[in-house]
Amino acid sequence: MLGEGVIKGMAVTARNFLGSYVSKDRLTTVQYPEERQTLSEATRQFPFLVYDGDEWQKGLRCVACQICEKECPPKCIFIQKSKDKKPDYVGKPQYYPATFDIDLSVCMSCQICVEVCPFEAIKMDTEFELSTGDRFGELLVNRRQLAKPNSHYRKIHPTEAAEVDARLAAEKAKAEAKAKADAEAKAKAAAAPKPTAVPAAATK
Repeated sequence: MLGEGVIKGMAVTARNFLGSYVSKDRLTTVQYPEERQTLSEATRQFPFLVYDGDEWQKGLRCVACQICEKECPPKCIFIQKSKDKKPDYVGKPQYYPATFDIDLSVCMSCQICVEVCPFEAIKMDTEFELSTGDRFGELLVNRRQLAKPNSHYRKIHPTEAAEVDARLAAEKAKAEAKAKADAEAKAKAAAAPKPTAVPAAATK
């Protein structure tokens, strides 16, 4: 039938138009900021740095490997690696970012920094209310502004955070078991009786 496709298309348009007045799922207009939509778990805006424990400087997962800086397409990440090491929240000496800046006015929210990070140290936040009159001053954020606790990560991305926490816990348990086994092996070797040296005259 001539024009059948046009009629079907118009029917879909009419159904959606009329449904937008009665269907809750199609009521797309939200009286913001009084009303707010519930953000999905997959929502991503700009990166933040994850830290464990209560102290952000001690608990930062970032070890300043600079992979995210190198892989960032718009080059909005700037990192300076520390010259010394500090113990992390579990007591292991690690390098840390002496400087970690992100220019949010340049960031394209591509999430590549998250994908390439081998330490689960950088994740995508859901915060979008970042409007400011000072584009270059207020949108250039430093490591203190970027640092957020793991509890924040669990809150905004619970499924993903649970998987990461489980993986990190398994890796930590494996490392502790290896360290314990190495310590026991060294203690056993130290406690073993040493062979007595045979006098040279006795060998003749």
